[in-house]
Amino acid sequence: MAARIHMPASNFTAPPLRLLPNNKNKLSSVRCCGSTTSSNDNNKSENKNKKKKRLSSQSSWEAEDSQGRDYLYRLGAEADNMNIAVGQRDGIIDHLFAGNFLGKDSDIVFDYRHKVTRSFQYLQAGDYYIAPLFLDKVVCHIVKNFIAHLLNAKVPLILGIWGGKGQGKSFQTELIFQAMGVEPVIMSAGELESERAGEPGKLIRERYRTASQVVQNQGKLSCLMINDIDAGLGRFGNTQVTVNNQIVVGTLMNLSDNPTRVSVGQDWRESDITHRVPIIVTGNDLSTIYAPLIRDGRMDKFYWQPNYEDILNIVHRMYEKDGIARDEVSKIVGTFPNQALDFYGALRSRTYDRSILKWIDDIGGVENLGHKLVKRRKDESLPVFIPPEQTVEALLESGYSLLNEQKLVMETKLSKEYMKNIED
Repeated sequence: MAARIHMPASNFTAPPLRLLPNNKNKLSSVRCCGSTTSSNDNNKSENKNKKKKRLSSQSSWEAEDSQGRDYLYRLGAEADNMNIAVGQRDGIIDHLFAGNFLGKDSDIVFDYRHKVTRSFQYLQAGDYYIAPLFLDKVVCHIVKNFIAHLLNAKVPLILGIWGGKGQGKSFQTELIFQAMGVEPVIMSAGELESERAGEPGKLIRERYRTASQVVQNQGKLSCLMINDIDAGLGRFGNTQVTVNNQIVVGTLMNLSDNPTRVSVGQDWRESDITHRVPIIVTGNDLSTIYAPLIRDGRMDKFYWQPNYEDILNIVHRMYEKDGIARDEVSKIVGTFPNQALDFYGALRSRTYDRSILKWIDDIGGVENLGHKLVKRRKDESLPVFIPPEQTVEALLESGYSLLNEQKLVMETKLSKEYMKNIED
């Protein structure tokens, strides 16, 4: 056992600390007054501070949402799949992939790819006629929904515009959007069905939220419009009802009852309040749609059947640039009564047929048509197309041709001719 040597504290002197040139970077501690501070301790404290910054143990990100929770983990829990666009936005999550050579956002087409609204810049004010009754109904519905919180009344969220085929329901609505400066989100009946169950219902909620974001972020009026809704949801005879039909109907009913709380497969958050935006649907026969959806508390219905004066004004504005007088338009409308508005548009289009055939001959005939239209050189120009001069006689001739085609469709039942031998 080694002997212990006891020395008075006053007689103890610490040996001098020698700093060697080749060990400057290896100095790890300095003893001063009996206490030590080391770089290892500093690293440990920094690690502790870093660990304190982490919001949760689910992910390593330090971004937080408006409620101070782990943003990435909440995003993954809410969505069916990860929203990769969030990680590409500079200053949101990961700055390593944003880069500066392409700008602040690595996904430079993000805004354009997600542009699902319509602006109707191709429609020029004054070129088309808007029926006053149609205008009053659509404008009133949009305004009522935007001031619903100020009204002491139940305001239906959906406006159902229905009527005969080809009466300009969708086009008149688009003209009103252009006049009001509304930037809507437009859907068609073809998007109300999918091979994946629940997908159309989710799409409707996403489009509704997109219209709400137009109001909140851009300060523009917006709405959700669904064209030909009865073609996607209507029940005709023995039409099979699918799960998606039921989910779409339930989604629209839920939106009507709760227009400010719209979920897209996510957890409810108190701060997630959607701006109320109106919904406008068009169709030919609303009686084929599930009755609870079209009840008065959810849907305001408007039957559009233009009268003679409306048809005359719309067709006259259509032919005004062609130099057709109002009396001549009245003669055309009187010659073909009980026709939809699209008939008079098709009538004018039919008058172009002869001019187009002549233009085809001018560019080399049918044999060279593909080469001239698609494969021509950049410095090779096509002959100028001269539109036909519109006259009442040419329009009447086209009208009789269209009328004859309509009669053939209605009177000639070729399916019966095909099945005649089988029936016998």
